[in-house]
Amino acid sequence: MRIVALADTHGRHRDVVVPAGDLLIHAGDLTRAGDLDELRDVNAWLGALPHTHKVVIAGNHDWCCEREPNQIPELLSHATYLCGASVLIAGWHCYGAPWTPGPGWAFGRSPLALHYAWAQLPAAIDILISHGPPLGARDQNLKGEHLGDPALADAVLRLQPRPQLHIFGHIHEARGCTEAGGTMFANASICDLHYRPQHAPLVFDLPARPARMTREHEG
Repeated sequence: MRIVALADTHGRHRDVVVPAGDLLIHAGDLTRAGDLDELRDVNAWLGALPHTHKVVIAGNHDWCCEREPNQIPELLSHATYLCGASVLIAGWHCYGAPWTPGPGWAFGRSPLALHYAWAQLPAAIDILISHGPPLGARDQNLKGEHLGDPALADAVLRLQPRPQLHIFGHIHEARGCTEAGGTMFANASICDLHYRPQHAPLVFDLPARPARMTREHEG
């Protein structure tokens, strides 16, 4: 199965050349200002893409997803929208959630709230999708400061077996992949710090089905 991953398109989605694949994953910040009209255009763009499966989470710019949560699954009708929930796709268990550290942005949470939220992760996840990175994995800004979420890092380390893929964005300048402990950590940011779409989506080829048996979860 070919997975195409992207994040942080910030309304510039139509400027992105999206490779073909089986599963498209967008790890949040679909919009710039976070309004519903922006999200409607994202949905139209998703509907024109050929991927068999599409999974989307929100990011800290996507205010409409937090303020109008009941409308979002219908507005994103061409994708599966996850907000602290799982979906089984072609034998792979995908879990997605948008929480990031700090107040003042959509889905921003305190350290205690993040600790509680990430403690609810299902025991069996093949592909983890978060908007922000865990602490220490593709989370450095241009000053070299680590901006990732320590509660998320702790939660990922506790998962046994580990996810094969952890896809995120949020820290635009840390785009790229790092493998550690059997997990591929992938910062799939498309835009740079000036919200210019400078990067291509990341592509991963995985077996048709995971080697281990898992159960479907909702969280």
